Amino acid sequence: MKLLAKPVPLRAIIHYALAALILSVYSGKVCPYMARLEVSGLIVSLVVSHGIVFIVRNWFLKAYVESAPYDKQLFRQFIIEKAMFLTAAFLVAMYNMFFNDIPFESGFKLIIGSLTLGFFAAIDMVLERERNISKELAQQGLDIMLKDKPFTMTKKFALVATCSVVFSTTVIFLVVSLHLKLLVHANTANIAYLQRAVLFEVVYVSSVILIEIINLIISYSKNLNLFFYNQNNALTSVANGNLQSKVTVSTNDEFGIMALYTNKMIQKLKERTDELQLTQDVTIQTLASLAETRDGETGAHIIRTQRYIRSLANCLKKDARFKDILIPATIDLLFKSAPLHDIGKVGVKDNILKKPGRLTDEEFEEMKKHTIYGRDALKSAEGILGTNSFLKLAGEIAYSHHEKWDGTGYPEGLKGNNIPLSGRLMAIADVYDALRSKRVYKGAFSHEEASRIIQEGKGKHFDPDIVEAFIAVEEEFLTISLECADKQNIEKNIEEKGVLCPSPSYVIIYK
Repeated sequence: MKLLAKPVPLRAIIHYALAALILSVYSGKVCPYMARLEVSGLIVSLVVSHGIVFIVRNWFLKAYVESAPYDKQLFRQFIIEKAMFLTAAFLVAMYNMFFNDIPFESGFKLIIGSLTLGFFAAIDMVLERERNISKELAQQGLDIMLKDKPFTMTKKFALVATCSVVFSTTVIFLVVSLHLKLLVHANTANIAYLQRAVLFEVVYVSSVILIEIINLIISYSKNLNLFFYNQNNALTSVANGNLQSKVTVSTNDEFGIMALYTNKMIQKLKERTDELQLTQDVTIQTLASLAETRDGETGAHIIRTQRYIRSLANCLKKDARFKDILIPATIDLLFKSAPLHDIGKVGVKDNILKKPGRLTDEEFEEMKKHTIYGRDALKSAEGILGTNSFLKLAGEIAYSHHEKWDGTGYPEGLKGNNIPLSGRLMAIADVYDALRSKRVYKGAFSHEEASRIIQEGKGKHFDPDIVEAFIAVEEEFLTISLECADKQNIEKNIEEKGVLCPSPSYVIIYK
């Protein structure tokens, strides 16, 4: 895998520019020969050398870092940054040796200081590249391949800490050693001055090193925040039901391993959830088909009422009064719960359920109990399986889909908004499908006639708001009824000429 991670020139410019200025002061503190040089000349030589290597650095980055596989980019950038700082110091040392007669030993002290600053700059630039590549991988949805032996966080920390201590100690020692030599040969009058000088210079060098270390801590904290954010964001999404989330595997360390196994966990959880969901959906369809078969219905009735109720809900959610209720998850539950609206019919006797003519008052009272049978069956299952939003919604639909807006429905005679929204939605979906379907005692009504009957029931049988939603999507209802028609209704649905069956009335149909 090769990624062209964008470099951060401003950050690099700051490191190289500050290094030139810091080394110009540092050189005069560790070498008496360089201390005799003009400050302006020393600064110019350092700025020019660092400018040259900075230009060369950009070429090396493009040729050897940005085109390399990810697992090699960070190490290569570290080596290049260190090499550039070393080269800049070497150029200045050679210049001073040939043109200012300064011994190479003094130049070596400059090289030590440059290596120290180069170390801190290289680590900082590597951390910046690590962040950029992590973000780039996340945008592209890619991951790196972890090696068998990851470079652990403890190893990284130990290495950086050790190098920081070694470089810092060495630089401070070089500063102090020069002044110790001066103190040995100094007279009494100069001792106090030299003591103040060595204290000031130690504070200066220590401050520079402290700032560099603080910068590394901040830079490393940004990386940690990014990795923790990605991990927590994925886990939060999973906790909220989103099993499509993943963590980008972008580092060959503990965070990469955590990301890898988090993704495997999410994938296994998704597979298991999909399997359970499929089992649940098949079970629902089987139970619903059993109930409809006993009632002389077909599986197409289940499919049509599912799609009707979803169409109504999707339209109604645009209303500000329903948008917080009819969220996508709820609409999905409505769609899946709808097939169980008549599950209670399995408890109704065959001589009543399959009677071709009009029911007597006693028979109709028994038929009405299918709403109670359905609710009780689902409630019993809920008691065994625990509270479940699907079973609760299915129970609401089974129990309340024959309630009417004006309070004349059954089983409780609920009125208005006291009827659950799920039941009010199912009422229109169920009535429309019954009107459009052929029965032993009636023919299939046309869409226009079914629509007219539903609109006449506005504020009486049906919730006025849902009737308005039905009017808005009635073309969708027609399309669904044609696409999912029963065999005995196909010719009637294709013609759609509005020929009504004169047999029973609307009241008899629903009784």
